[in-house]
Amino acid sequence: MAKSLQGKRVAMLLTDGVEQVEYEKPRKYLEERGAAVDLIAPKKRGEKVLGFNHLTPGTQFTVDKAVEDARPEDYDALVLPGGVANPDQLRLSARAIEFVSRFAQTGHPVAAICHGPWLLINAGLVSGRHFTSWPSLEVDLKNAGGLWTDEPVVVDGRFISSRKPDDIPVFNEQIEKALLRPQTARA
Repeated sequence: MAKSLQGKRVAMLLTDGVEQVEYEKPRKYLEERGAAVDLIAPKKRGEKVLGFNHLTPGTQFTVDKAVEDARPEDYDALVLPGGVANPDQLRLSARAIEFVSRFAQTGHPVAAICHGPWLLINAGLVSGRHFTSWPSLEVDLKNAGGLWTDEPVVVDGRFISSRKPDDIPVFNEQIEKALLRPQTARA
């Protein structure tokens, strides 16, 4: 497999309750293409994050970097996996929201799947933008000033969003495309 993303660094921000497949599959896809991926969480490096398969507890994943130690400018993209509990807990973490807000200032791609766009709402990044998500976020995104449609993937400038695990293949492809675009092409 070609290492199209060699030299790229990707931050994945998550905590307990992450929909496991929405973390594992994008990470594997990016790493297979040569990207370095860090699991960033509001926990200490080396601590564990518990994944879920819908409502069933799944695998524990090791935190690569505490969110307070992560620097947005060190990464080429940010991925926000879903699950209900994961982004709901992250919305209560001032450091997680600050990381998302500061990352958005870099101009690099931000990708959110399922309930992940909740973090974008709390970071004030939705107004005037087009998104998709898990259907229960439709009203939340609209109330935050965003446009919502029920599509497998939506790309609005540097923002990429998808609805659910079935959409992961097109979600991953759009993240890769965004990482391969020249810096000046990012909006």
